[in-house]
Amino acid sequence: MKGIHKISVRAKRIRFDFTVRRNITVIRGDSATGKTTLVDMIRQHINNPSGSPVEVVCDKTCYVLEGALWESELGAIHDGIVFIDEGNAFVSSRDFAAAIQNTDNYYVIVTREGLNNLAYSTEEIYGIHSAGKYGSLQQTYNEFYRIYGEDVYTSSLRPDVVITEDTNSGYEFFSSVCGRNGTKCESAQGKSNMFRLAQQSQGHVLLVADGAAFGPQMDRIMKLIGENHTVSLYVPESFEWLILKSGLFSDHRVGTILKNPADYIESSQYLSWERFFTALLVRESHGTYLEYNKRKLNPNYLKKNAIERIIAVMDKIDLG
Repeated sequence: MKGIHKISVRAKRIRFDFTVRRNITVIRGDSATGKTTLVDMIRQHINNPSGSPVEVVCDKTCYVLEGALWESELGAIHDGIVFIDEGNAFVSSRDFAAAIQNTDNYYVIVTREGLNNLAYSTEEIYGIHSAGKYGSLQQTYNEFYRIYGEDVYTSSLRPDVVITEDTNSGYEFFSSVCGRNGTKCESAQGKSNMFRLAQQSQGHVLLVADGAAFGPQMDRIMKLIGENHTVSLYVPESFEWLILKSGLFSDHRVGTILKNPADYIESSQYLSWERFFTALLVRESHGTYLEYNKRKLNPNYLKKNAIERIIAVMDKIDLG
């Protein structure tokens, strides 16, 4: 599956309208915010589509996955949007993470906890809120809002320490750029270590992570930022996305893809958009002087023109 899909779930007095655009969408929130109501309504429609007062409108078939037989049921679902309510412990298991690899479905997961075995985007974590009432029936209209928005800096942010997620090409790039102006750069050697390293660092710390798969870490990182105003977070889709966005490759098709990536990223091939952007960059750069290797950075990306173009994408961040 690929693309953006609109879903409308409605009954006489309540309605949910939202869109999904990636393999995994996470719905968060406290009790009584409508999360379970949404899944209950979809289940009711699935169990009795002609006799239920619930109507589900979507260009894809919606399913509810639950219970001890989830794995066999999942095997029979293709090209659908799968809803999973909180309380189904299997969503946090490695078995579930392995089972949804290479499936052609989208997954909408209701949970209060971070799902550390899944790679989901910081942009696809939502809550539910009431957005108005219609007519005399006092119908409630619900939509998703992004829990984690973008901080807008009015002036440039100049970090004392830059911490990257891993030791691959992204770290090599930032380490080289930071080394030129005396800024310290460290690798966390894994996204789960970024919190600890940020706590231990001195001065203004900038965390740079792949937003396409950083969702499970957001709770504690955002709590740390709220408590410590010397910590900031920058989460582009991935380092490869930064390079593609920089304009180093003039292929018009790249620009078109970056404007609407959901239209091009097939869920059965790429569980995370990070993987897609890596594959796209490898393909676009093949046979050129900028040929890309995720494990070892091509030195041509450290030349002045390339550095300036990539850093320019990082608006309001001053790395010297």
